[in-house]
Amino acid sequence: MGDSLPLLIRQATIDDLETLCSIERECFTLEAFTKDQMRYLLENPKGISLIAQTDNEIAGFIVGIVCNCGTERTGHVYTLDVAAKHRRKGIGLRLLRELEQRFAYSGVEACVLEARAENAAALELYQKEGYVKVHLIKDLYSNGIDGIRLMKKLAIPQ
Repeated sequence: MGDSLPLLIRQATIDDLETLCSIERECFTLEAFTKDQMRYLLENPKGISLIAQTDNEIAGFIVGIVCNCGTERTGHVYTLDVAAKHRRKGIGLRLLRELEQRFAYSGVEACVLEARAENAAALELYQKEGYVKVHLIKDLYSNGIDGIRLMKKLAIPQ
């Protein structure tokens, strides 16, 4: 799989904004975050934004934010994007696992994310990684497409 791919995972910076917006539009078209929304996510002090880079090219990225939900610290994955030419190489999985690890080290107890209800491949991947379906969110995406919220308990390092 993608483990043999020479991949650098690094913190995203505001200098990456244009490239990240381009990949976001490629991945999500109508639902893509706007440039201002992406800037907000990158600059959020509670955010963790990671880039997967191969041969000095950004292959994909993930953005998550730590929230205090009641008594539990939760990490919310806002977007996970892999450029079309870099898909099916395990890059998304590497990014997700790295973000979960960073969430756990910052005291996050659970990670949540949403996926399109009809996106069987994404749902299967998340469930293989230990995510469970929490609930259906009606009309989350454009054209009345439902989303599914998934959650995974994280082991906080001792």
